[in-house]
Amino acid sequence: MNTHKVLRWSLPAGFLVAVAALALMVWSYGYRQALDSLAERSAADLALASDRVSTQLQVYQELAVLTAGHPALTDLSTPAARERAAELLRQVADKTAALDVFFAAADGRVLAAAEGVTGASVAQEEYFIRATQGALGTGHGVLQPEGKRSYFYAAPAFAEDGQVRGALVVVADVGDVEQTWRGSLPAVFFTNGSGVVFIANRSELLFWRRGAAGETPRVTGRDFHGGHEIWRLEGSPYLPARALHLSVGLPVIGMTGEILVDVAPARRIAALQAAALAAVCLAFGALLFIVMERRRTLAEANAVLESRVEQRTRDLSAANAQLRREVHEREEAEAALKRAQQELVQAGKLSALGQMSAGISHELNQPLMAIQQYAENGAAFLARGKAERTGENLGRIADMAARMARIIKNLRAFARNESEPMGRVDLVRVIDAAVELTAPRLKADHIDLRWDAAACSGPVHAWGGEVRLTQVFVNLINNAADAMQGQMEKVISICVDTGPRLQVRVQDSGPGIKEPEKMFDPFYSTKAVGSSEGMGLGLSISYGLVQSFGGNIRGANTGGGAVFTVELEPWREGEEKGDAA
Repeated sequence: MNTHKVLRWSLPAGFLVAVAALALMVWSYGYRQALDSLAERSAADLALASDRVSTQLQVYQELAVLTAGHPALTDLSTPAARERAAELLRQVADKTAALDVFFAAADGRVLAAAEGVTGASVAQEEYFIRATQGALGTGHGVLQPEGKRSYFYAAPAFAEDGQVRGALVVVADVGDVEQTWRGSLPAVFFTNGSGVVFIANRSELLFWRRGAAGETPRVTGRDFHGGHEIWRLEGSPYLPARALHLSVGLPVIGMTGEILVDVAPARRIAALQAAALAAVCLAFGALLFIVMERRRTLAEANAVLESRVEQRTRDLSAANAQLRREVHEREEAEAALKRAQQELVQAGKLSALGQMSAGISHELNQPLMAIQQYAENGAAFLARGKAERTGENLGRIADMAARMARIIKNLRAFARNESEPMGRVDLVRVIDAAVELTAPRLKADHIDLRWDAAACSGPVHAWGGEVRLTQVFVNLINNAADAMQGQMEKVISICVDTGPRLQVRVQDSGPGIKEPEKMFDPFYSTKAVGSSEGMGLGLSISYGLVQSFGGNIRGANTGGGAVFTVELEPWREGEEKGDAA
């Protein structure tokens, strides 16, 4: 067991070590690639800065060469001539922003100067000595007592015999040169042959010598990564702690250009790449570990489950047999329930017919008596030879017979116990049939029924069954009439609202619904116990019939009675007939 645990946890540990090694390799490779890109950009920045410094100083070199041969500097043997030369040199210095412009004789004496910042003699200066040898002399230094850093260009002035008679020296202000690019790039500086920083875009680097004791910033170490030199710096808040160091020789000005670029972005990029790879590997490893653990757990569980399969199989076989018996019993119960529901619907119809029987009998007896009277009158008119009057009576007899046939047809359709397929039903005709069936009862109870079929502007087609919808509206009208018993004002209003979903509202002026939450419950009735006017099944049956059409029925109180809303699906052209209800 212990060996199993050791093997179980040795794989994740080995995987973590491998991920760490891979992440380190990716970091090293990414760091090297980022340093290569950074070195290319930094080399371009250093070249740009070097060209800028060289170009700006080159202006003073050209100035020295061009001014050395000026006619005003040919003969400076008299004080007046030297004064005119000094005035000329001051104008040149003012126009070119040079720190000083002066002319020195071959022995080093300064004969004419714009400012005279170098003193009376420059015989010992290397740039002057170089100029007396017939070449262009350059040099740099710090002028005292101002402490200004200066760069010198000395151009030889030749006599007619070809000998050097002196030198024109232009003194450039290095600080003025730096103003145009100070702080615009990473730390860029230029060191002389002694390794001292003479020009820089960071003031804290001026006169800094790398490795000198007690000077800041301090170079605490140098690393090499992918052929690039990385300096570790301390002591300056304006320089990076780790910087890429590049250098380039500038023999034109006798200095070396150097640049320090922060490598923190390169390290971050490499770290992000390594972290991303490590995250992917760890996620994959975690998923693999979870899958392996799940497989191990499932294998152990499978061993336990296999021992239970046989017992469970026997139990399930017994349960399956019991379930088949229960399913058979349930099917028989559903068939019995469906028969009971059909019988209940028929019972509701017969109950409604029983309530309407007195009025219907009156509606049939009245036309029969009228037919008898018209027949007797017709016989009398026929005996007298009045054929026209006899025809009128016969026409009235035909109208009465048609009225009786229509009433009997509605009764037969309402009372028949058969299944009709759902399809297109004209709501206007259905409501007219329900109104005609309930008209005798409403007339006997002095109830005002407000229904205007002409307001519908033609047939309104819905999806349902005509006989069952007729029963729904007969039940609603009878319930409204029952609710208004004993009231002075008795009004029932029926209206049809066409729209995305058809609505038929049946509203009465009765006392309203006492318990709205129970109104669709079977056998719920507010009539007195033993009443012969119903079993409390009308609304329940109506609810079931409307639901079978895919519709809905709801009731609510209006403050002046109750309103029942029947919602039905509109019939659409080309819609197939549904299954039989």
